[in-house]
Amino acid sequence: MAIGRRQFITALGGTAIAWPLAARAQQPAKLPIVGYLGPSSPENPGPNTEVFLERLRVLGWVEGRTITIEHRWAEGRPERVSEIAAEFVRLRVDIIVTTATNDAIAMKKATSVIPIVFAVSGDPVGAGLVATLARPGGNVTGLSIQQTDSAGKRIDLIHEIVPGLHRLAILANPDSPNVRLELPEVQAGARRLGFDTTAYEIRRAEDITSAFEALKSWADALYVVTDPLVSTNRIRVNTLALEARLPTIYSFQGFVESGGLMSYGPNFPDLYRRTAEFVDQILRGTKPADIPVEQPTRFDLVVNLTTAKALGLTIPETFLVRADKVIE
Repeated sequence: MAIGRRQFITALGGTAIAWPLAARAQQPAKLPIVGYLGPSSPENPGPNTEVFLERLRVLGWVEGRTITIEHRWAEGRPERVSEIAAEFVRLRVDIIVTTATNDAIAMKKATSVIPIVFAVSGDPVGAGLVATLARPGGNVTGLSIQQTDSAGKRIDLIHEIVPGLHRLAILANPDSPNVRLELPEVQAGARRLGFDTTAYEIRRAEDITSAFEALKSWADALYVVTDPLVSTNRIRVNTLALEARLPTIYSFQGFVESGGLMSYGPNFPDLYRRTAEFVDQILRGTKPADIPVEQPTRFDLVVNLTTAKALGLTIPETFLVRADKVIE
């Protein structure tokens, strides 16, 4: 049946109006954006980042399909962290994930609105990130490794396997909030056992070699206080320690896997899995202020026997059977 010119125009107009609405309805919704500030560098993202991403996938957040992740790396440069914080705010990310105390502090300074989850923090209350562990308040929550609480245990462990240990060198970046909190606990633990201690300060990668030049002829062992600067340069630190024939104690397993002697600290894959679960809760509507900060439930002792042999150290079998992981 033929239709009149006016009917045709009306029908065409209705189609023209309906088509953009239908097209808009078919357009995919904007994916949530996570700003992820990694612990090291893009060349060495580390296994914990993959654990975090894998747990997100299990929870339904697949990168590029149901979520966008803006990966950034400060590579141990504090000035870069501030730049990344400003960039995340500019990008209007929906949530920020950090992997170090000072990184979380920089993000908190940059925004009081965007939710922030820290995968690692030595003492979030002492650092001013949260009001209390049970009631974080504000826009920040995450996982606390309570690094200050376990410092004394690390001192006890290095004492067990280094005969005649009297002088303990401490390698530390005093500009790191986490280091400033942990250092007094290390010194207190050393005093308890009657050790002499000297802290050797590093603020840039260029300071590491000169610190070793100063400490290698004095120390019997080396306690390394971890921060992003040390983490980024861990291979250099371990190489110099081995050349100086110094046993090392760390809080993170990754340092032992790259040549350090021993570590005692929380199980980091567990922390990064929980971090993904915190992100999932926030993306589904829970406020950071309503998610209590969690503490680790599992601590791992890791020993590198290859490094021990290179140092001429014999690790007692009674010590090794207590280790959660022995690298040979």
